[in-house]
Amino acid sequence: MKKVVSLLLLISTSVFAQIDRIEPPFWYAGMHNPELQIMFYGKNISENEVTVSNSIAIKDVKKTENPNYLFVTIDTKNVTAQDFVFSFSKNKKVVFTKKYSLKQRRENSASRKSYDASDLIYLVMSDRFANGNPKNDSDKSVTEKGNRSLPGGRHGGDIAGMIQHLDYIKELGATALWPTPLCEDNDKVYSYHTYGQSDVYKIDPRFGTNEEYVQLSAELHKRDMKLIMDYVTNHWGAEHWMMKDLPTYDWLHQFPGYAQTNYRMTTQFDPNASQIDAKMCMDGWFVKSMPDLNQSNPLVNTYLKQNAIWWIEYANLDGFRVDTYSYCDKKGIAEWTKAITDEYPNFNIVGEVWMHDQAQMAYWQKDSKIAAIQNYNSYLPSVMDFTLTETLAKVFNEDNGKWNEGLVNVYENFANDFLYPNINSIMVFAENHDTNRFNEIYQKDFSKYKMAMTLLATVRGIPQIYYGSEIGMAGSKDKDGDAAIRQDFPGGWVGDANNAFAKAGRTPEQEQFFDFSAKLFNWRKTNEAVHFGKMKHYIPENNVYVYFRYTDSKSVMVIINNSKESKTFPTNRFQESIANYKTGNDVLSGKSLDLKKDITIAGKSVLILELK
Repeated sequence: MKKVVSLLLLISTSVFAQIDRIEPPFWYAGMHNPELQIMFYGKNISENEVTVSNSIAIKDVKKTENPNYLFVTIDTKNVTAQDFVFSFSKNKKVVFTKKYSLKQRRENSASRKSYDASDLIYLVMSDRFANGNPKNDSDKSVTEKGNRSLPGGRHGGDIAGMIQHLDYIKELGATALWPTPLCEDNDKVYSYHTYGQSDVYKIDPRFGTNEEYVQLSAELHKRDMKLIMDYVTNHWGAEHWMMKDLPTYDWLHQFPGYAQTNYRMTTQFDPNASQIDAKMCMDGWFVKSMPDLNQSNPLVNTYLKQNAIWWIEYANLDGFRVDTYSYCDKKGIAEWTKAITDEYPNFNIVGEVWMHDQAQMAYWQKDSKIAAIQNYNSYLPSVMDFTLTETLAKVFNEDNGKWNEGLVNVYENFANDFLYPNINSIMVFAENHDTNRFNEIYQKDFSKYKMAMTLLATVRGIPQIYYGSEIGMAGSKDKDGDAAIRQDFPGGWVGDANNAFAKAGRTPEQEQFFDFSAKLFNWRKTNEAVHFGKMKHYIPENNVYVYFRYTDSKSVMVIINNSKESKTFPTNRFQESIANYKTGNDVLSGKSLDLKKDITIAGKSVLILELK
């Protein structure tokens, strides 16, 4: 009878303390940082003592105020790829066990090459690009179902749709794909953007599966292209599984509960800022449905570091874009960033630092001399050139080129390049998923589109374009909300009347935009002078801007006429850049120009001259 009672007690205890989640679900051998924090979650799991097999050392066991969590740190130094077993005991008796795996890393994983200024990044709104598998538009495991008739609903774009159209993206000349976040977002409504994630180890089932994400990476690599993950460190969604049962009260920033950020990112470095204003910027929630993560909590920060590294290894990623980077805890986000780049020294991470001043943006780039004044280093390799974006949104309507209008504002943007510690590693773009569409601002004026894309293709930095602009897609966020700038790509859904993925399916207007874009961006692939060459520019005269990108062996002369009238000018002013070059071959028209003679350029047009 005693044996029966003991057996029943063992069974009930095992059920009582079962494991519902393990994160990371597995790990990799041979990492730069050998310490691995494993989170075990299950009813009253912390009541157990834990040991591990195979002589693996446990460095630390942390219990929190919530008995349903146990954080176990092991030392994987010199531990080869293998399976081992965690044993959970109560009253010196093993209650249950759990197998855990260290997997073999890919060869040369740590030294993987990331995206850089030789790449062109293609940003897609994942739910709005292409529906490759209509069967996953809705899923019983998540609340919001597919509804393409609802502007802010789930439309069905997915990973399968991206894979099916990788050849289109490559034909355009793009070399890297940046999809908006793909992890599960179980918000009841407006979940399609996926920035309020509910499970950061799982691809949203309406996008596909973890395995399909790995397949997307592999298919890109087959085409010599790269995959960039849109990573969110600042917040999760209100429906994240942990929000129902937090590991610790301070896993989030609480006031208690919700308080909104003041959005004043300048308080992060303003020497005159009050403590309360700085706190409300960093600790306030971006919106009520996105609880703010506390990166100053070591358990949280380690969790985020390991989640990011896990995805890099698992999906063989080539880089990150990090959402709302400058809203995070300054010290915590720097530690997170350094942990990633310590593991992968060549790995690029671009942070969304949406500020309106070059010095303020440069503050956030790795090894900034500006930030060093405050003894701060973010370790962030790349930031986004939002001041250029704001300039491009207005200058092409400034036809007269007065003292402070027209292309002189583009010139002045580049005049501040000295502020950045690594000017080649900043992202340049005319628009993204949060801004008005460029073609909406300029009413699909093709000449203005050509000028903007020419700039992005030929100036310093890493160019990024937004899906659909290459076929003239427009949309105003100000007038019609976010859905207007995140429309479905025509041809991405069965039954679409217009299939812009194929030449035969494009309208004449779409074909005009695409042909120019593909010619420009495919040429860009071939010219290292516009990748990493130096830049020399000349003060715009009569709203004509001339600049050169050059190496010791190559030089490209770019001329942009932003006035409505044709302009003719002598070349002697640019002699220090022209030097011994005799002719310039226009990469767009194929015509050759004599550099000793005057150059004539039509109104609202461009010349890209490879010097010979």
